[in-house]
Amino acid sequence: MAGNYTVRQGDHLSKIAKAFGILDYRKIWNDPNNADLKQQRQNPNVLLPGDSLFIPDLKTGTESVSTDQKHTFVVKKPDLKLRLILEDQYAEPLANASCVLALGYDSRDVQTDGNGSIEQDLQPDVHDASLTIQDARTPLNNTQIAIKIGDLDPVDEISGQIARLNNLGYLAGDVNQPDQTAFESAVEEFQCDQSLTVDGDCGPNTQAKLKQVHGC
Repeated sequence: MAGNYTVRQGDHLSKIAKAFGILDYRKIWNDPNNADLKQQRQNPNVLLPGDSLFIPDLKTGTESVSTDQKHTFVVKKPDLKLRLILEDQYAEPLANASCVLALGYDSRDVQTDGNGSIEQDLQPDVHDASLTIQDARTPLNNTQIAIKIGDLDPVDEISGQIARLNNLGYLAGDVNQPDQTAFESAVEEFQCDQSLTVDGDCGPNTQAKLKQVHGC
């Protein structure tokens, strides 16, 4: 039955769609009832707890086929990817580094490319993940990085700004307990590095640059 759903921490649209038995998240995202939220958030994978989504009814279909033959039905749905970029303390990419990526109960050996990037298929309901660097060539060898999929808030929220700054190596403080001094200091450092006006205010221009540098 169609109705409204309130976004919770850790939600992204593919995860929500799967919970409601909808294979393609775009059925929800492109529903006219969600037009305002779509314009506000822009990215279906970066929602804010408390956002309200309209969930449309499931649509059924029929196919006429012969009963004395074998038939194959192919379901098409958009891919979901986890993309990471690893850099050292000097903002240089960790190129061709061996790592172990744990996605829920699935653990796999992966390697960064020449730009320090990793891209892996992701199941919609995975929330807890971790990446362990296992490459003796880097001082970050044996470093484990915790990853919370779906927890990133929009960039116009202070929680989203702190998370992005922390991910980029700026010490912006605790997302859940913001420290204004630490946050402003991190913003100033980021602004200085990006040749922006250094005022400690994460306004629209700084937000746009933060979103660009972070990748989302």
